[in-house]
Amino acid sequence: MERAPMAPAAAASGGSGATPGRAPVRRLPRPRLTGLGGGLFACAAMFLVGGIVWLLFDASLFVYGLLFLPVAAATALWVRPADLITAPITAPIAFAAGVWPVSGGSGGFAGEVMGLVSALSLHAGWLYAGTLVAALIVIVRKAVLIGRRRMPRRVA
Repeated sequence: MERAPMAPAAAASGGSGATPGRAPVRRLPRPRLTGLGGGLFACAAMFLVGGIVWLLFDASLFVYGLLFLPVAAATALWVRPADLITAPITAPIAFAAGVWPVSGGSGGFAGEVMGLVSALSLHAGWLYAGTLVAALIVIVRKAVLIGRRRMPRRVA
């Protein structure tokens, strides 16, 4: 009976892929989103967060802003390397897309727009913080990618 071919790392280590005495490490899933996919993910996630905050936390913009930070970070981590620049661009768009349920506007269309504008202006600190988080993650990822490209040249 023939054995299935092993991955190069498993073949080099002797077969099982795990070192003796150590449990195999499970890696988290690493989705790769396109620029558009990252923007859609961030907007949908923030709209969902806005709805949850409206239902559970009485439309607290503090909680909404606090939950915006991990969504911005996840978008920056999950976007493809070719589309890294889109993560800091989509973060403020996603913040604005999801703030409507918690903006507190009332009194028709004009009241809703005024509530949205007020929420965006009064809580711009969260908007800037999430955008900064996304930008820093993108800068670090880009530096690592550049370093990996230059590493074989130094060795050779």
